[in-house]
Amino acid sequence: MFIVVDSREIVTSGYASAFEREGYASLELHPSELKDWLEITCAQDLASVDAILLGACDERAGFVNSIRKHCPEAQIVALEDTSSLESTLQLFSAGMDDVLRKPVHVREIIARVGAFRRRISARNSSVGTGAIEVFFDGRDPMVGGDVMELPRRERRILEYLVKNKGRRVTKTQIFNAVYGVMNDGVDECVVESHISKLRKKLRKRLGYDAVESTRYIGYMLKDSAAPKQIVGDTRRPVQASKVTTQAVEAPFEDVVAKKPYLSVVGA
Repeated sequence: MFIVVDSREIVTSGYASAFEREGYASLELHPSELKDWLEITCAQDLASVDAILLGACDERAGFVNSIRKHCPEAQIVALEDTSSLESTLQLFSAGMDDVLRKPVHVREIIARVGAFRRRISARNSSVGTGAIEVFFDGRDPMVGGDVMELPRRERRILEYLVKNKGRRVTKTQIFNAVYGVMNDGVDECVVESHISKLRKKLRKRLGYDAVESTRYIGYMLKDSAAPKQIVGDTRRPVQASKVTTQAVEAPFEDVVAKKPYLSVVGA
């Protein structure tokens, strides 16, 4: 998800529409709303933020620490109206990850953020999982060594699962990452449909179910390199007690038959 921050509504709405056309969720914020939004938004929703684009606002440099605190994995991109070497250097010194001059196409922003995400993922050894490799820049993933063409929603879900490799993610988290945290026009149940179709395609290509689903808990992408756990026989063998063994091994002739206490007396 992309957060677009600018004091001009025409700029934020324009970028939001462009991201929507490319299949990426976005959120428009006024500079005065950014810090409050970071404070009140839950950690799960903040984890779905790919980048925060800071446009025209006087306090851009002051936003960096707040963003790093709440969204440590999100890329911070400054959007400049004019090209100025001094301003660009100051923005990088303030902690920006990238500085772009407008107008810039959203595809270029997505590609730059995707490259940033791949570097972070490679550092964490999570750019792929087994036979699945994603790129985070709009390209279709490599599955089983070949390109797998996916609808953009399914591709975004797969990218999010790879990004959270080794962790379970809920339906709400996936929805927020793909459709946006403020999208009330789509029901969360659509995620189940997308994942069902994605699982079938991955199963057909890989020969196994790559997405592990646990009811009420969430979804997790399996690592094909991880060995499957085999549940062994946990029953303990029953050992005969010493008394029982002696009784079995005792010779038959040592056993003395006891006479009955009741005798029949003839009339």
